[in-house]
Amino acid sequence: MIEIYTDGAASGNPGPGGYGVILRSGAHYKELSAGFRLTTNNRMELLAVIVGLNALKTPGQDVTVFSDSKYVIDSVEKKWVFGWVKTGFKGKKNKDLWMQFLNIYKIHNVKFVWIKGHNNHPENERCDVLAVAASKNKAALGIDKEFEMEKALNN
Repeated sequence: MIEIYTDGAASGNPGPGGYGVILRSGAHYKELSAGFRLTTNNRMELLAVIVGLNALKTPGQDVTVFSDSKYVIDSVEKKWVFGWVKTGFKGKKNKDLWMQFLNIYKIHNVKFVWIKGHNNHPENERCDVLAVAASKNKAALGIDKEFEMEKALNN
């Protein structure tokens, strides 16, 4: 069983943002994080899950994803995202990330568990620290190309 803990952060929403991920399986433990110069909290929450699942090297893994994001968990567990696919994501945001998510989600056995954010859950707190630190590391901020392009087109 593999556990993935995730969190996303954005200052300004949109603004600088980042994600933090912890992967744990038995004695194996790995932390991942990255920041972006302009993004949203929801994008970072979803990207954290994508990055965590993409880090798995073998298909068909039993995975439990722990997240404080109702946006991500409800969208999957309540099957909203599958309806969005049928409508071409009409009126929905983050299509690019949802499509990435669905491609990786389908090759594993993924279960989601919601955890209350900022409630002293050690892994969630650590992911928050990773996400916020990544969002503040100006020298290493990447470009969330899809978001910035969409924002430019809508302005």
